[in-house]
Amino acid sequence: MNREMEPCDRPSRFERMFNKLFGLLIGLGLGLPHNYLLQVRGRRSGRLYSTPVDVLKRNGQQFLVAGRGYTQWVRNAVASGTVSLKKGRQCKEFALRAVPDEEKPEILKAYLDRFKLTVQRYFPVPAGSAAALFRPFAARYPVFELMPKR
Repeated sequence: MNREMEPCDRPSRFERMFNKLFGLLIGLGLGLPHNYLLQVRGRRSGRLYSTPVDVLKRNGQQFLVAGRGYTQWVRNAVASGTVSLKKGRQCKEFALRAVPDEEKPEILKAYLDRFKLTVQRYFPVPAGSAAALFRPFAARYPVFELMPKR
């Protein structure tokens, strides 16, 4: 299936409003250490889009997981190959490495275990499940390793 056509879990009107407000707070430097404002150029418009994200730090690496599936930010990030993470006045640019499906189960497990309060509803297994249980649906969730640009 073409990635442009893959489904995603679209946010409700309330969630969109919350994301805008939360994005403003992160832009001011507020939020938890794992909260960032992801910025990415539109693949067609070239316009800069932003959305709040949780960055998973694991074994010295940083990962972005798209719990909602192939959303617009994912499609834009794939097209550009880079994203920026902003918090307050700090903004860092990263190249993306798409994580292959066979590597995803351990990362998805760590992501769900770490952020279960906000992302449990996007996963068909409960937090604390064995990594092997994530294998059948790992392809539904885009996962990117963040590679610092120099």
